[in-house]
Amino acid sequence: QVTLVESGGGLVQAGGSLRLSCAASERTFSSYAMGWFRQAPGKEREFVSAITWRAGNTYYEDSVKGRFAISRGNAKNTVYLQMNSLKPEDTAVYYCAYSATGGRALGTIRGYDYWGQGTQVSVSS
Repeated sequence: QVTLVESGGGLVQAGGSLRLSCAASERTFSSYAMGWFRQAPGKEREFVSAITWRAGNTYYEDSVKGRFAISRGNAKNTVYLQMNSLKPEDTAVYYCAYSATGGRALGTIRGYDYWGQGTQVSVSS
């Protein structure tokens, strides 16, 4: 069982920045990948970004490319999402996700085994 804890959400004006953090509980961190998803009110949960742990390959949803950056922490159990040039349409609950093994599409919910509780990001116009 892996517990994920997100932090760093909040309220920001359009054009501003936020940095989300996600810490995993595993003592020996051995995930294949970690990702970020978001869910706005009345909408389905959607992929935002992912990073493979060993190779460091990164993936982004088209609308966040060039504005968001995913990275791994030195502690090897933390992943970050730096969000710049935020827009009102980025408003959502952001979820961290953990994929234990490869062979599944990281851009889909089915690609992950564990989820955090979510952190609210609100962008005002």
